[in-house]
Amino acid sequence: MSDEAVLRCESLTRTYGTGLTEVRALVDAKLEVRAGELVVLRGPSGSGKTTLLNLLGGLDVPTEGTVWLGDRQVTGASESDLVEMRRREIGYIFQTFALLSALTAVENVELPMRLIGVPADERAERAAELLAVVGLAEHTQQRPEELSGGQQQRLGIARALANNPRLIIADEPTGQLDSLNAEAMMSLISSLVHERGVAALVSTHDPRMAAHADRILEIHDGHLVRRQGRHSSGAEPDAGKVD
Repeated sequence: MSDEAVLRCESLTRTYGTGLTEVRALVDAKLEVRAGELVVLRGPSGSGKTTLLNLLGGLDVPTEGTVWLGDRQVTGASESDLVEMRRREIGYIFQTFALLSALTAVENVELPMRLIGVPADERAERAAELLAVVGLAEHTQQRPEELSGGQQQRLGIARALANNPRLIIADEPTGQLDSLNAEAMMSLISSLVHERGVAALVSTHDPRMAAHADRILEIHDGHLVRRQGRHSSGAEPDAGKVD
């Protein structure tokens, strides 16, 4: 694990509505994720996990606070700069897989590379390599509906890695999977993070997923409330602030 902070945020707050209808979905969040580190964000449904991930990934704008990707500020960046960051530096893994049904497995993996102009030969070589890494070398020409749920999520991981991102953001990536496939998926994500030196922030409500984390963040009612290392048995003294 590197000391380099790939992702960090300070005083991150997201409020929806005003007056009597105001809802504070996220309150004064502070965190960082380093290269080669798998951080699991744990909390019940509605606790603010997706809100936080959307803000960190540049998919939403905070009411207050700042997000950095490396030394580049995400908050306040132009839409064109955000698009480039999302395409080149961040890989997203979705609970619902979000694969394109009209494309084959290899075409789904090649798509992010097409968007940034990677030459065809390089696209094909990299896509084949990634499909082999996630165990889908024999399924390159199959479409998503011809794959099992676990295979579709493996395909989603390969696609997320297509442009060699610095950061992986995964929102409940095992939510549609049975326990056996969920365990295999988190093991795969963990090994890829550590082997490739990618920073990863993965949200889950499944306590079993925490076993794969280098660090665990807990969120309740929009507040990050605890920090744990892999071998920690409880909250650290500064539990009110997570960094």
